[in-house]
Amino acid sequence: MAKFSFAVLALAALSAPAAAQPYPNKPVKIVVPFGPGGPADVYARLIGKELTDVLKQQFVVENKPGAGAVIGTDIVAKAAPDGYTLLMMSNTHTTNETLLSKKPYALMRDLTAVAPVNSSDLVMVVNPAVPAKTLKEFIALAKAEPGKLSYASSGPGTPYHMAGELFKAMSGTDILHVPHKGSGEARASVIGGHVSMMFDAVTAMKGHVDAGQVRALATTGMTRSAVLPDVPTVNEAGVPGYEATIWLGIMAPAGTPPEVVAKLNTAIGKIIARPAIREAWAKQGAVPMTMTPAAFTTFLKGDIDKWAKVVEKSGAKVQ
Repeated sequence: MAKFSFAVLALAALSAPAAAQPYPNKPVKIVVPFGPGGPADVYARLIGKELTDVLKQQFVVENKPGAGAVIGTDIVAKAAPDGYTLLMMSNTHTTNETLLSKKPYALMRDLTAVAPVNSSDLVMVVNPAVPAKTLKEFIALAKAEPGKLSYASSGPGTPYHMAGELFKAMSGTDILHVPHKGSGEARASVIGGHVSMMFDAVTAMKGHVDAGQVRALATTGMTRSAVLPDVPTVNEAGVPGYEATIWLGIMAPAGTPPEVVAKLNTAIGKIIARPAIREAWAKQGAVPMTMTPAAFTTFLKGDIDKWAKVVEKSGAKVQ
């Protein structure tokens, strides 16, 4: 009888549900609701690779772009809250809380904060054919020909869109917004001369600036970027008080077990703290961000309020 009981217990242990095993015990999906090639995609893949090494389970990145990040985000919002579907998000999401009133989810209701990743300045670039060598010349050109110049973005509500709308509001210019499905597509439109200019992450645009494919007029932080030190800030070059950045973070479906969220937060924090990671990111103009899930939740709520005011001030609308 004892032998039979032991065999039954052993069989039960082997057939125990995966949920009873330590997290993660199967591949984890990181959904990037933006197209390939942008900061969210690049850093999702880097974080995914590092998490694979740290947690000894595969973290796979899937791009699900479209509708200003709504399509991919909704996939995560509706996923099982078990830690196996994560979202790489940005201030696109906090802006969308005001800009997109009819989206199928609410950020702070349907998702839970896991960890921030990093932040970086943007750079305002123009196609070389645009006859403006400085920001002041660009503003003068835009005012002389209202509505003729255009700017690209990776979609409504993205940091690139809001940076453009804030610039228009603060500079008193009328520039046409041309949304794209992803930052790579938007970048190609500016390089190809189909769109006049765009605000893009310094991390993604620097190579194109160095190659002469675009002309950098200004960066968007309050101090000059270490990556493009010879480029003035928008604030110093003609629009006092202007500032816009992009930041990235990880969220999971609401209801994800706190212990899973804590394990991911700790692992991501350790990755970001590595000197090699920090040095590599500094060269790209990215500043690491580290917060507990509770602190990140507070940060997200504050950013939602901040961008609500920007949307109201700029009069930005989804086109």
